[in-house]
Amino acid sequence: MSLNKPIITKSDFVASVADALQFMSYYHPVDFIQALGDAYEIEESPAAKDAIAQILTNSRMCAEGKRPICQDTGIVVAFVNVGTGVEWEQGADVEAWVNEGVRQAYLFADNPLRASIVADPAGKRANTKDNTPAVVHVRLVPGNTVEVNIAAKGGGSENKAKLAMLNPSDSIVDWILSVVQEMGAGWCPPGVLGVGIGGTAEKAVLLAKESLMQPLDLAKLRKRGASNRIEELRLEIADKVNALGIGAQGLGGLTTLLDVKILDYPTHAASLPVAVIPNCAATRHAHFVLNGSGAVKQIPPDLADWPDVTWAPNQASRRVDLNTVTAADVQTWQPGETLLLNGKLLTGRDAAHKRIAEILARGESLPEGVDLTNRFIYYVGPVDPVRGEAVGPAGPTTATRMDKFTDMMLDNTGLLGMVGKAERGEETIASIKKHHSVYLIAVGGAAYLVSQSIQSARVVAFADLGMEAIYEFDVKDMPVTVAVDAQGASVHTSGPAKWQKIIAKKS
Repeated sequence: MSLNKPIITKSDFVASVADALQFMSYYHPVDFIQALGDAYEIEESPAAKDAIAQILTNSRMCAEGKRPICQDTGIVVAFVNVGTGVEWEQGADVEAWVNEGVRQAYLFADNPLRASIVADPAGKRANTKDNTPAVVHVRLVPGNTVEVNIAAKGGGSENKAKLAMLNPSDSIVDWILSVVQEMGAGWCPPGVLGVGIGGTAEKAVLLAKESLMQPLDLAKLRKRGASNRIEELRLEIADKVNALGIGAQGLGGLTTLLDVKILDYPTHAASLPVAVIPNCAATRHAHFVLNGSGAVKQIPPDLADWPDVTWAPNQASRRVDLNTVTAADVQTWQPGETLLLNGKLLTGRDAAHKRIAEILARGESLPEGVDLTNRFIYYVGPVDPVRGEAVGPAGPTTATRMDKFTDMMLDNTGLLGMVGKAERGEETIASIKKHHSVYLIAVGGAAYLVSQSIQSARVVAFADLGMEAIYEFDVKDMPVTVAVDAQGASVHTSGPAKWQKIIAKKS
């Protein structure tokens, strides 16, 4: 080893990765939280303002309690820029070192993070138990340092990523607007759009993902004005997307996007690849540079930078006893109404629903403890508890993934209703109406706040599924909103439509 080159050791690299991932699990980037605070100040939609208040309150609680912002603690993506002047410890393996950092961060006993990664994705989809492997991109660049940009990307927002190979004469803005309308609320707005333009198909997607690591500066850009075509596009996209009125959690409001980040690359004369990847209200990323002088620890933000917003349940909200609620009761609930749930609540998401469908198809009975008659099911995969918690952060997952099972569940189980986030598909809404059921939403991005209403939790079935097992929660004043009522009226349709008209009148 040369004495005049910095030496990057495994211990320093791994410790820096692990620290960054723990840090981002409970600290929002300050630029994101300030942009969200600005959105709260101007928001006029009561439903959207309440949702943003929950997200802001959750963010401060997580920063103070050092617990995850969201129950989905993400798939790790790392961009590692290696200076050609760097010397590594013998036997260096960058991807293996990243994965060891992930392993240490996600298994950290004082703040365990949810393991969401499954191997054999087209087959058994078995959980790897430690959230490895990460997705790692390594580049050689001039210099004598190793620069790492790392993120933990939630599945709900990642699932909304889109790529199009447009014609050179096509409108990028029009295509992005169509994508955002299709995304609906499933990516958990308000958040950030990452856009990649040019190169080839895979390059455009990579650019979109990398753009999401950039600082948020839309307000500054708006104030000084655009100086190039990319900045013009950022302003145009942000204005036109917000004019759609989708708003926080898709409930209708003034702010859907906090920023639009764009990276571009030269492309073939016949091509115009464009990729869009959203970052949700649980935006998580960090940056560090290794120079051979030791591991890097992230610097905690000043909590004074957080907006002075504290959410509390509206005591005038309708309280619901889940242990005694009846089909007749749910008929009286109104779209957009806030409820406070109390009593026993079962959980279940993708894997559990699939297993239930297989059991029923065989004509067998559901496991003991999974009697869904006159019950509600919560679409959630919680974080493991620590320090006396009943359960770790336990916010809702995207409900549309359960749409394929909903008619089966309502037909065969006696289920009264469901709790999740984002809109439901047209066929699912029709099924809800047919069965006089209801769909409720909790706020995505407020997982730790929601978990405070869970008094106890126990696994009642499918323990082998890990975080996808069926739990029984005992909840107290868990805040939810009626998103689809028993007559099939959806706030994810009526809310944005109303606010799109209001915004149009303001223009």
